[in-house]
Amino acid sequence: MGNENRAFVPVGIAVLTVSDSRTLADDKSGQTLADRIAEAGHILAARAIVTDDKEKIRDQVLAWSHDEKIDVVITTGGTGFTGRDVTPEALEPIFEKRMDGFSEVFHRISFDKIGTSTIQSRATGGVVNATFVFVLPGSPGACKDAWDGILKAQLDYRHMPCNFVEIMPRLDEHLKRGAGKTA
Repeated sequence: MGNENRAFVPVGIAVLTVSDSRTLADDKSGQTLADRIAEAGHILAARAIVTDDKEKIRDQVLAWSHDEKIDVVITTGGTGFTGRDVTPEALEPIFEKRMDGFSEVFHRISFDKIGTSTIQSRATGGVVNATFVFVLPGSPGACKDAWDGILKAQLDYRHMPCNFVEIMPRLDEHLKRGAGKTA
């Protein structure tokens, strides 16, 4: 549901692929997100690949969270249960606010597509330094589901009754660093 009286507001989005084996040339999930970001009219502000290493994942997301051109970080990969899947462990400890509803809605959408296999994903979301962070599974299908079913609407200022863009200027009210990021 949209409000035609509001203008579209493009936001800066960074995409981080977490993988020990992917390169930009064969990163289908990261490319799926990059394509959808562009199609929606947003700005792909950064894109990178890091290995399944907690410190590398955390360091990249923290660096992007301090970049004024980046309003949103979307990670793909590392949300399963194998020993190398550490993206939630890397990022949840730095969430200032956790977004339980993101995980719940993602699993609801995913259940309709893959049934009970959705329980093998630990997709999550939160806020880090006034930057939205969404942690997605590493499959292109999961990235499509999260973008098409949740993020496309929530990152559209015209989406009603509420959306993430309209609250972005207020995400850092609890911080002492002055004016925050704006949409």
